[in-house]
Amino acid sequence: MEKPVAGATKFIFVTGGVLSGLGKGITAASLASLLKARGLKVSLQKCDPYFNYDAGTLNPKEHGECFVTDDGAETDLDLGHYERFLDQPMSRVSSLMSGRIYREVLDDERAGKYLGKTVQIVPHITNAIQDRIIEAGQGSDVHFVEIGGTIGDYESLAFVEAIRELSMRLGSSRAIFLHVVYVPYINTSKEFKTKPAQAAVRELRSLGISPEILIARSETPAPISLIEKLSLFCGISPNAVALLPNAPTVYEVPLTLERAGIADFVCERLKLNRKINEVDLKDWRWVEKRATTTFDQTVRIGIVAKYLDNDDTYMSVVEALKSAAWKKGVNIDLSWVNAESISSKASARVLLKKYDGLVVPGGFGARGVEGKILAAEYTLSSGKPYLGLCLGLQVAVIAAARVAKLTSANSTEFDRDTPFPVVTTLDGQEKVLETGGSMRLGTYPCIIKKSTKTGRLYKATLINERHRHRYEVNNEYLDQIKAGGLQVVGSSPDGSLVEIVEAPNHPFFIASQFHPEFQSRPYRAHPLFYGFIDASSRLK
Repeated sequence: MEKPVAGATKFIFVTGGVLSGLGKGITAASLASLLKARGLKVSLQKCDPYFNYDAGTLNPKEHGECFVTDDGAETDLDLGHYERFLDQPMSRVSSLMSGRIYREVLDDERAGKYLGKTVQIVPHITNAIQDRIIEAGQGSDVHFVEIGGTIGDYESLAFVEAIRELSMRLGSSRAIFLHVVYVPYINTSKEFKTKPAQAAVRELRSLGISPEILIARSETPAPISLIEKLSLFCGISPNAVALLPNAPTVYEVPLTLERAGIADFVCERLKLNRKINEVDLKDWRWVEKRATTTFDQTVRIGIVAKYLDNDDTYMSVVEALKSAAWKKGVNIDLSWVNAESISSKASARVLLKKYDGLVVPGGFGARGVEGKILAAEYTLSSGKPYLGLCLGLQVAVIAAARVAKLTSANSTEFDRDTPFPVVTTLDGQEKVLETGGSMRLGTYPCIIKKSTKTGRLYKATLINERHRHRYEVNNEYLDQIKAGGLQVVGSSPDGSLVEIVEAPNHPFFIASQFHPEFQSRPYRAHPLFYGFIDASSRLK
């Protein structure tokens, strides 16, 4: 028998059944925010069964955006939900993938740490998973652990076994299981079917875990009578069953769970000290009201991108734009513009003139980059508001250099033989062979020049923002970039790295080498996004 887990941290393990993509991350983050509103210190962790070491090399078309933490971890997009809902930073320990666990165990085996014992899934892999979970929960009143995938997936069995074993070490007073299931509506018979949910609970029980909280997801609102049926056939208290239909905004979920009494059930079940009369949900009520209000004005924003197969690819960018629109009090109409469809200055004008503002987000590789450069050049000359993020800054400086007659200017990422490498790698970076983790990752400081649009938006001269890129602006071409209409207004403290450029004689043309979207919150719009939406609304 494993020794008990020291400390006072309580654990909530979140699993999903029936199918993937039900919103386990949203559910965990929402419930965590309710506990935080009760004065509790909470933390969250995502356990993914993929054999990747981290999310840095996952294809965004399949898995959505790669979220970056302050300490430079490349993670699943659910950590973005965690941060937006909790308004607190996640870290490297908040994300755990199978590849990291197996690598650590195999490294220990090669180093002889197991003293000749046979290395197995149980106990070596499961013990390593438990160690990482316990580590991530240290110092918290409540630690949420979300298990990626769907119960029944072969690749997630080690994680499921690990949390089963950990719950035994913790004891019933310190651990609780929450299961998210799907309840389909059959249109021909006009009824909701609970059999998939029942089967999902039965599948989890077959693995030795009995959930005590059930969140039933559905496409449309289900009748309250469904709670009694799910309670009866799944063996879960009706006070711990919540119906969660699709909502106009995910930021309604905390209030839905609050009305269902799930947070109170958790507090009672885990014997948590709570402040019933001091639950602070004003931010969520403000967000719910703004997100569901139809305002008098609508701004049309075009996002010039190339990863268009998955709506989650630019999740944080979209959420940051929405937050800025809510703060400004305008409706936002977002459209995706395929960068590969912009092939000339004429096509840029035809495709982009209908938008009130344009965003060029981050990305990698040469595909579609010429279209992004043409979009930046069109915006620079037309006076249309432009917000460039990471690659959006790099294509902007390339566009400016070309305006300044360096017609072959480019980045060495896209053209190694360009005669004018206005964007290139740092010394030694060209020798990097591994893809994962070889970029400038995480939070870095930036000094902003006074009396600039960017400075006025931030209301500060020193900021800290998150990065995820390998290439940098080449300082040898700053004069040409300035001649093309852009000036450097933000740089690293030693002045060696370009962080922000803006067009001084433009209504709004700002581009950052960092990813400001990662620090936007639903009830606190990021300054750059707010400035962009404000400018876009003023030019209508």
